[in-house]
Amino acid sequence: MDVKAMVSGYRNELVNKLAELVAIRSVESEPLPDAPFGAGPRDVLLLALKMLEEDGFRTVNLDNYAGYAELGEGDQVIGVIGHLDVVPAVQEDGWHTDPFRAEIKDGIMYGRGVSDDKGAVVASMIALKVIRDLGVPLKKRIRLIMGTNEETGSRGLAYYVAKEGHVDYGFTPDGEFPLVNGEKGMVGAVYRSKSTQILNVEGGTARNIVCPRVNAEVRRNTYSSKKLSDYFNNNNIDFSIEEKEDRAVITVFGKAAHASTPELGVNAISHLFAGLKEAGLQDPFVDFYCSHFGTSTDGSGLGCACSDDYGALTENNGMIRMKDGVIEGSIDIRFPVTMTSRQVLKMMEDRMEDDGGAVEVIGTVEPLYFPPESQLVTSLMAAYQEVTGDTESTPLVIGGGTYAKGIHNTVAFGCAFPGKDYHIHDADEWVSIEDLLKQAEIYVHAILRLEELN
Repeated sequence: MDVKAMVSGYRNELVNKLAELVAIRSVESEPLPDAPFGAGPRDVLLLALKMLEEDGFRTVNLDNYAGYAELGEGDQVIGVIGHLDVVPAVQEDGWHTDPFRAEIKDGIMYGRGVSDDKGAVVASMIALKVIRDLGVPLKKRIRLIMGTNEETGSRGLAYYVAKEGHVDYGFTPDGEFPLVNGEKGMVGAVYRSKSTQILNVEGGTARNIVCPRVNAEVRRNTYSSKKLSDYFNNNNIDFSIEEKEDRAVITVFGKAAHASTPELGVNAISHLFAGLKEAGLQDPFVDFYCSHFGTSTDGSGLGCACSDDYGALTENNGMIRMKDGVIEGSIDIRFPVTMTSRQVLKMMEDRMEDDGGAVEVIGTVEPLYFPPESQLVTSLMAAYQEVTGDTESTPLVIGGGTYAKGIHNTVAFGCAFPGKDYHIHDADEWVSIEDLLKQAEIYVHAILRLEELN
């Protein structure tokens, strides 16, 4: 069987389906009676299910929280678990194309979700079609499960699990190749000002994205404009300062990155407050921010900097807003797989507040880890190696959180190939069509190997 040729035969279909899905702005918004995460996530799920139903698969819609398409028979279920929601995107944040109109240039498609995770879902659709074309007898059911709010809490997957249960073997095409066998734990928190002279501040697009832009208003003559400009210039930070009669409007531009790798971005919020402190602004909240967070990404200001053999703790402040005179911002901590959230919170307990502000923990998620010798890991690794010939790459531990934490017997497997930065959660998100086809080919072999397991 020439799986590669069979996958390649669906090239145009893959491109067209992905372009249709990208065109739906599936960012979570206000819930509606028939749309728990807003109209966009509902509409993209309905379209994906329609595509699969027209291809002849059995489909089920779980109240617009999640849905799935199914192939095969048997008591056991192999799950391929992707998501159709995306993080926000606006062209003004550095996009060279319309983020919600897929464009192809030199074999590369640009658009929000082409990598994370709509492209992976479409590659999985093609994999199911090829398996059906092969006519291989299936003793397990294969389900392509599609959630609609992975980026904002994974409640759609929780709804699926409550209704349908867990899977016997599964992978989510929402991580990296060759395979992710460990995911760091998470601590979500917020910080609030207790006293501040800042007039207004707003920035960030999501908790799990490094803030790329922030606007603030402060009173004139409370800081040195020259020292503030010098700080930004010395740190290669783009900015603007507009001074009005009684106030100054300051805009700071950073660089977005995923919260699991905040060191790859430039946090506009952190540099705003570091700059204001350097410029002599006397403000309790600015002091609080700089002492508890500053411009570091290792959690040292909160007293929780730590690491193990698989990686170090990271900390990101993604969003900030002011309401009724109180500043509130988000904190996203990813901690090592050999630790527990209780240990991290213990390290933080003496750094939770002072006169300028306070930190409140709003949720924790424990780490995930599968031994490299487990059946699930060895089967998927064999499929990856068979298609790519890459026998050097080894399983990874990542800071990102995937659906694997929300459903049993599941790891992240793709979609990103080694050494490639697809600008996930950033401007100009991209994927090559050849990578999507290769991904689909890997998934055909992976599913067939999982079929062979007891």
